[in-house]
Amino acid sequence: MAARRWVHGTLGSMLLLLGATSTLAQSPGAYLGHLTWPEAESHLVEAPLVIVPFGAGAKEHGPHLPMNADQVVMEYLCRQAVDSLPVIVAPPILHGWFPAFREFPGTEVADPDLFADYVAAVARSLVAHGAQRIVLLNTGIRNATGLPLAVVAREIRVQTGTPVLVVSWDDLETEEVEAFQEQRVGGHADEIETSVHLVLQPDLVHMDRAVADYPSGLAGYPGYRPGLYSRDPNDPAYSETGLTGDPTLATAEKGRRVLAIMTRQWLAALRGFASAPRGAKK
Repeated sequence: MAARRWVHGTLGSMLLLLGATSTLAQSPGAYLGHLTWPEAESHLVEAPLVIVPFGAGAKEHGPHLPMNADQVVMEYLCRQAVDSLPVIVAPPILHGWFPAFREFPGTEVADPDLFADYVAAVARSLVAHGAQRIVLLNTGIRNATGLPLAVVAREIRVQTGTPVLVVSWDDLETEEVEAFQEQRVGGHADEIETSVHLVLQPDLVHMDRAVADYPSGLAGYPGYRPGLYSRDPNDPAYSETGLTGDPTLATAEKGRRVLAIMTRQWLAALRGFASAPRGAKK
């Protein structure tokens, strides 16, 4: 660990995470898988936060984006955290619950309870070895993969006393993003998401295949209505493309702006949560 020095002790780590000045050696965090077990044993206890990252490794993102889109954004955000703060990043979870995209090729854990139990088991194992706070990073959205993850967060908090934070993609966007996007409405594999991947993996973005695809109508009433990308032409939710929005408006410059905003929000969430009071361990 000579090349990755840590602030020693929980107090020192907390001061660094909160941005305080310290005379101790200041350095980034670490990926759990890069540590030896003795290093992991001490760092899990010392680190203010342990991140459990989740992003789909293979989920449709229209005819123009690779199916690893969520995973790549997840990896980007984890790298920002490790390079900036004394966090521990656990190995990622790449398969999850994607009912809206089930009719398209990809990999899915179709049972939401099974998915939630899997994530909870990973989080509990980290708590058992000393994790002080758990952050569930979700590069899906709150009202999709965020739903079972929210249940996991509540159960881990109640069962173990450990504070848990769920951070989803839409938690990291701000009104700034809405202000500079040009599409009428977006939601998936759209102008914003495509712009992000023109920065992160431009060689895998096929702009010649990008098309605009807007929903036929928006609900004019309150409430949560689950979305669906159906491949049945007789279904009102039929989607030929598997996207919502206009990716033809995407640019790398927009992508850099979005990533800067998301990174700022992400690091602010981590710093803020680091000071969350810890309950009694159960």
